[in-house]
Amino acid sequence: MSPVTHLFASWLIAAKTTKNARDCRLVTLAGVLPDLDGLGLIADIGARLMGNEQTWYYGRYHHFWSHGWFGALIISAMLTCFAHERLRVALLCLVVFHLHLLCDLVGSRGPSREDLWPIFYFGPFSKDPMWLWKGQWPLYAWPNRVLTVVLFLWGLAVAVQRGYSFVGVFNRRLDSIFVTVLSGWRDAWLKRLQLDRDASDSSKGS
Repeated sequence: MSPVTHLFASWLIAAKTTKNARDCRLVTLAGVLPDLDGLGLIADIGARLMGNEQTWYYGRYHHFWSHGWFGALIISAMLTCFAHERLRVALLCLVVFHLHLLCDLVGSRGPSREDLWPIFYFGPFSKDPMWLWKGQWPLYAWPNRVLTVVLFLWGLAVAVQRGYSFVGVFNRRLDSIFVTVLSGWRDAWLKRLQLDRDASDSSKGS
């Protein structure tokens, strides 16, 4: 699935299971960082744009370098070092990391039916065994889009309750502004509902 979908899913789990914004951010990152092995796409596109010999770093290393147990241990250990509740964060990092793998196994296929993306759980040391699901749906298929929208809207509701959102994974100052705006919209909507309810009660009474 796309990094955005991973972000929303991981943040929701983190927001529901951690007790502070810092640990929430760390757990969220554990669900996003496996895609570091896909950064070769930038080099591939750059080589194409500059007219150099085409490279294939993305196809060669994505789902191989950091989509297995080695990536899970390294990413979880690094993030746990910065946590308040280290044991909780370590366990949650492993959970969202493997959720990332599951989501990729389910919905990361390319445009053609043959363009399946396997998971090499013992990478980067071995390509055996290779995890592959033949029913994998395309990356931009409607299930992924629907799931992303649902997770996004759910994330907005949880953000207002928690006082911080998935935006804080990247910038805490912007996150504060974002949540303030969301809270303002919610308060305005609730006030409008109350006014409509009062108006309805008044008309019934008369």
